[in-house]
Amino acid sequence: MPILHVRNVPKLTYQRLQQQAARRQTSLSAEVVRLLDYALYDVDSQRARRDVLDTIHRRRRATRPVKGRPDSVALLRKDRSR
Repeated sequence: MPILHVRNVPKLTYQRLQQQAARRQTSLSAEVVRLLDYALYDVDSQRARRDVLDTIHRRRRATRPVKGRPDSVALLRKDRSR
């Protein structure tokens, strides 16, 4: 398993990491790995959400209303009013 050394960690950050590890009853190293995993997962999930939204926006731009074709919203409203 690879080893990661981190230097010049601010004292307050180090103390907070120690306190959080103690609350979770884990080692400092295990807590740092858990936080790194969480941060990377969050970045990946944000990227996935952004990709989905980009796809939706592209599809919306690609499917512009055609002249002479009825508006789907108007059709739904008409149907619901029956």
